[in-house]
Amino acid sequence: MSSGLSVKLPLTTSPTFGAYNLNTTFKELARQNLKMLILTVPGERIMDPSFGVGLKRYLFEFNGPETYSKISSKIHQQVKKYIPYIAITNLNFQSPENDPDQFPHTLSLRISFNIVPLATEAALEIDVKN
Repeated sequence: MSSGLSVKLPLTTSPTFGAYNLNTTFKELARQNLKMLILTVPGERIMDPSFGVGLKRYLFEFNGPETYSKISSKIHQQVKKYIPYIAITNLNFQSPENDPDQFPHTLSLRISFNIVPLATEAALEIDVKN
């Protein structure tokens, strides 16, 4: 049986690893940690109520530069505190303004970042829908 670094989320079974799929590289693990930090709502994590950005909370706010600035600031603050080995290089927000069925209830975010100890670049794309 192969070994990994952590359980891959969401939980899925794996014939290779046994009960669950595993993250096998530090790049996968860093991407998963960043995704969990961004999607977790503050107060949701037991014993650490300040953990998380809570990206879904911003879905029904005005879809514009002020909201993007708030989200960006919160992401940078949380990453600095909880994942200091990641250095964010770019945050790119996209909204489907040409699709009236989705706008403003969808938010897409692409984060480019460096994993500092590994000197490796990576990216994470998150689509949040109501």
